Amino acid sequence: MKIVVIDDEMHALQSFLGESIGYDVEYKFFKDDEAAILDYVKENTVGAVFTDIGMPSVSGLDLAEKIIGVCPDVALVFITGMAVTEDDLSERVRSHTVGFLYKPFKSARLAELLNILQKRTPVLTVKMFDVFDCFVDGELIDFPSAKSKELFALLLAYNGKTLTMTDAIDHLWENSDVEKAKISYRNAVFRLRKTLDEHGIHCVGYERAKLTLDKKGIVCDYWTFLRSGKGDYNGEFCKSYDWSVAYLPELDRVKKKREKRR
Repeated sequence: MKIVVIDDEMHALQSFLGESIGYDVEYKFFKDDEAAILDYVKENTVGAVFTDIGMPSVSGLDLAEKIIGVCPDVALVFITGMAVTEDDLSERVRSHTVGFLYKPFKSARLAELLNILQKRTPVLTVKMFDVFDCFVDGELIDFPSAKSKELFALLLAYNGKTLTMTDAIDHLWENSDVEKAKISYRNAVFRLRKTLDEHGIHCVGYERAKLTLDKKGIVCDYWTFLRSGKGDYNGEFCKSYDWSVAYLPELDRVKKKREKRR
């Protein structure tokens, strides 16, 4: 795992050396050079960023927002001598934060954080604007079954609400015989579960005749846009699926509301 460490104090950076014994970790050190940091994160698969908060040239919190923008799967650890907690973070940054390393930090605390990072569930990044696709740690998930992929898209569009078998059939197999549709639904659920399990993603609850979703560990452009109005929505949402058109009026409303604020 590649870990970027950012601190304007050289002795703080040097403190990390020798602490990674027993861990499959590759460190890349930066002082507070925002451009160089963002260029590196864009060009490399970075698993985690340890960053100081108070630096002369850049705020660690502002930098974290920008890093998430180019690396949506990244985990964050904040290095600080200040009394900063999760309550001081934005919702977006908080969702990526694993913990804090308070100065002067102890080797045991760094080891604890490295253990957490290595056991961390992969982040699922979902793109629903334009066509629907999913990525795990930056790698595209190949769904062997088109219907299982569409079923997952519908579950994500439900945004945390329970998706019943009846609703799924109404959306994906509306013109099929009821009994055949039920068989198709069960096959799609089986294939979806298999695909997600292969990628270490365990966000779906498989109950009798219904699916539930644990949103923790999922970064979704659709959810972010509904919550904050921020995103790349340009009038298209899961455009390969007929049911997606029902979501466009609400998305258009959010977009217009955002534009009025400018």
